[in-house]
Amino acid sequence: MSQKHVDWFVKARFGLFVHYGLYSIPGRGEWMMNRERLSRDEMRALAKQFNPVNFDADFICDLAARSGMRYVTLTTMHHDGFRLYDTALSDFNSMHYAKRDLVAEFVEAARKHGLRVSLYHSLNNWTDTPDAVDALESKDAYEAFIGNTFARLKELVTRFNPIDVLWYDGWWPFSATEWQAEKMNAMVRQIQPHILFNGRNGLPGDFGTPEGHMSAPTPWRPWEGCITFNDHWSYHRGDHHWKGTDEVVSLLGSAAAACGNLLLNIGPRGDGSVPVESVEILERVGRWMERNGEAVRDTDLFTWGLMDRKAPSSEWTHQGTFTASFTRKGKNLYHFVRYWPGPRLVVAGLNTVVERISFLHSGKPVAFTQQGDKVVITDLPEAAPDAVCTVLKIVCRDVPELYLTGGMRVPQVAHPPYDPCQSDMQH
Repeated sequence: MSQKHVDWFVKARFGLFVHYGLYSIPGRGEWMMNRERLSRDEMRALAKQFNPVNFDADFICDLAARSGMRYVTLTTMHHDGFRLYDTALSDFNSMHYAKRDLVAEFVEAARKHGLRVSLYHSLNNWTDTPDAVDALESKDAYEAFIGNTFARLKELVTRFNPIDVLWYDGWWPFSATEWQAEKMNAMVRQIQPHILFNGRNGLPGDFGTPEGHMSAPTPWRPWEGCITFNDHWSYHRGDHHWKGTDEVVSLLGSAAAACGNLLLNIGPRGDGSVPVESVEILERVGRWMERNGEAVRDTDLFTWGLMDRKAPSSEWTHQGTFTASFTRKGKNLYHFVRYWPGPRLVVAGLNTVVERISFLHSGKPVAFTQQGDKVVITDLPEAAPDAVCTVLKIVCRDVPELYLTGGMRVPQVAHPPYDPCQSDMQH
């Protein structure tokens, strides 16, 4: 894929994932059919209850745009095989049971709000026959299963054209060879030459999708961290463990420092309504982005490692988190002060002269002194100026690097930055 086509993705920083389907009705998780061994007949009985009366694609896409997101990803079909669009290949779909093509509504709304469109589609399918288990056990079943998979994908990208990303998932039980992934991607690109693929049909794809963590691929390539708003991908009636606004901002900082994206998931209820907790937190994130988006948008790579020094190098502090203390853009350094220290804050390990420091949200300058690589910021307020996460903008004379190591000074010989032995700690 050309750099031109992937540039928008590299710069996006923030996207919305939406997991919605039949599994949203009982609210027990998107793998419900598999985990509870529900039969196809039981799933069709559940489909008769499908009534997305409160699924409002315009509201969801407007919320994404107001939150500072640049793209949206919708589950067109999860592993259970229920399509959220009108299809000629099966009556197990939202048009048949609810007289609505939710994917068409979603794509139209995304375009209206200036958002890039990513469509999730599972390669697996627990409802259609033959299924993946049959395909493992029989050559004839395999040929039919793969043929059906290709037909679904061809119909999807023909019906919804253009879109920006085809987001594969559910690649059990095959490798790229058995999925015929090269042929699969070529078929899709013949219809939509500009489209991006993730790496979940066995090939690397155009970008990585670390799930549940914000770790950039090594060596670096375009990536998005896929993170749930609570502890489940789809709506779960018993899960109230919502990530706070400050947590979401820290995740954005992690994405920005490593030039990746945060793909944050919401799970609408069975009727399509979005839990109010998700809405309120995203609205607060959007307001924070209006004040501090400069620290997130168009940043340069600025990461750190336990065992290898990387350039340009970053560091962690007690005021931020391991992966979201600093971002960098040119000669500007942005310090995400999630844990406010009070009137005095120290940044050490700088390789350059600091010219000025200010609060990013207001532009108000702050007092500081510098001696060597140590900058002491003083006369700060007792309480954090930004209740979510205050960002300090540090303007430097040269492109800034931060480097400290685990010792009290930087050794003059080759050395590991921190732990020379492989650590079992999760950073």
